[in-house]
Amino acid sequence: MSSPFDPNNVDLDTADPAQVVCYLNASPNDYNGHLGARISALFVILAVSTFTTIFCVAAVRLRGFKLPLYVYLFARYFGAGVIVATAFIHLLDPAYSEIGPQTCVGMTKGWDSYSWPPAIALLSVMIIFLLDFAAERYVEVKYGIAHTDVDVEHRVVEQRQEGPADGESKPHQHSDLGAQGETFPSAQVQSDKKIETEIEIESLKERIDNHLFREQIAAFLILEFGVIVHSVIIGLNLGVVGDEFATLYPVIVFHQAFEGLGIGARMSAIPFPKKYRWLPWTLCVAYGLTTPIAIAIGLGVRTTYSGGSFTANIVSGILDSMSAGILIYTGLVELLARDFLFNPRRTKNNNQLTFMIISLIAGAGIMALLGKWA
Repeated sequence: MSSPFDPNNVDLDTADPAQVVCYLNASPNDYNGHLGARISALFVILAVSTFTTIFCVAAVRLRGFKLPLYVYLFARYFGAGVIVATAFIHLLDPAYSEIGPQTCVGMTKGWDSYSWPPAIALLSVMIIFLLDFAAERYVEVKYGIAHTDVDVEHRVVEQRQEGPADGESKPHQHSDLGAQGETFPSAQVQSDKKIETEIEIESLKERIDNHLFREQIAAFLILEFGVIVHSVIIGLNLGVVGDEFATLYPVIVFHQAFEGLGIGARMSAIPFPKKYRWLPWTLCVAYGLTTPIAIAIGLGVRTTYSGGSFTANIVSGILDSMSAGILIYTGLVELLARDFLFNPRRTKNNNQLTFMIISLIAGAGIMALLGKWA
């Protein structure tokens, strides 16, 4: 600033607007106690967000987990709507209030020459697109396999009933027995050929799953990174917020639960190979731990941290803009376009499609409504 700002002696005709805005935005630390309730938030959010994230994954990967199809569809497409609404309402809009043109940062030299939130979001979209396309093209060129959609709904309905767990083949029963329990030669040959064919099919399926995994896991990890960055910021704020804590606490519980559904729904569509069967559960736990760890950090600096400081606004604004771009691309392309517009396996059942659309709109609408408070 060119000169010290005296808030008690301001001439609005000559004052630098940036100085006025920065003074109004520079809120002190608002922590007002309620330490026990804040600590409880740590454990409640850990349990809720981890459970909702695991829900969709368990529906697909656990043999004994019997889940009605429409329950799974609701969780999956409600979560997809949540991801889209999070991008616009919970990330891009706050970025404007942190580093947008009419903020303290946005009116400061070095930041006042451009509207940075949409620019950073656009840059994120283009980078994610290039990474996604490069991964898909790599798989297509190296293995000769173009993008293939996984029929997750079918797997949920079947639930591997009367069958073994993922990656295992069903035992083959031979019924071509003679009167004395002996197998006829011709039947034995047919049985051996059948076994060889099924082994080849199983091997081909495993190869395709491995290729699809390589194609999709990078995009998913980027999505989870965007959600985790946002979760860190809101967790940190929950640890230090003042009078708003009573409202923010339940809102963030629902917020993290809904985002968990979105993360789990996206993860459930990835065909993890046998050697990575531990990875989806690890990623679920990683998301569940993020906000509680951020809350714990916030509690550690609860008397000194100020979310309205100049530096905090720059960091939050950049991260929110970047995460918004990630979630915009993932939500609109990876979830909506790929599931509804370009999926050759999409159901032709109008009732099911209507239910999926309603679930999607409900997720987006409720998450957008939560943006009124958090």
